[in-house]
Amino acid sequence: MEFHVLAEELLVVDGDAPLFRPVRPLLDVALRLDQNDDAYSWHGWNKQQIESFLGSLPSLCSLVVGVWETISEDGETAEHEKLVLGCVCEVRDGEVATIRTFESLAGAGLKAIDQLEPGVEDALEIMRAARTVAPVAYALFIEKTAWDEWLFACGDDDGAVDKGEALASIARQGRCVLMGSQVAAHQHEH
Repeated sequence: MEFHVLAEELLVVDGDAPLFRPVRPLLDVALRLDQNDDAYSWHGWNKQQIESFLGSLPSLCSLVVGVWETISEDGETAEHEKLVLGCVCEVRDGEVATIRTFESLAGAGLKAIDQLEPGVEDALEIMRAARTVAPVAYALFIEKTAWDEWLFACGDDDGAVDKGEALASIARQGRCVLMGSQVAAHQHEH
């Protein structure tokens, strides 16, 4: 039986939303990984490890990602953190079935995107709103530099790397927070 990363009829809920812009290239990569053979890899990612991860999830769940970047005010020393990527992927039977940005969660009571901050209170609010899509298996809240480091890390000869272990290392350094129903279950397995 052939597995796919993306469902045959993938639904993009709010593809015109500003927060979808950084998701679009990642969706292109997922399509390439899905359509190529198992030997194809992109910055340490390959189809086998993604399919294995998706296959280990509950049959209906969501994956949440929030990425914040520290932005300097024009010429001033003041800085603030801005959400630069916020999306929820609904996973059904091991395949990503829908992709939506945090902007689409306003109907579920999530506050405006420019008011979201990288803290526990907003993380819990994002997860509460995401549960209206599907139960949250994993929610990753991460700083932009750590996101880029994790996303683009490659093995020798640009081969696959254990992205799960790479993310766990970033979490141990305190550079991201991983939450959700599967986090505790995964930690008890090791």
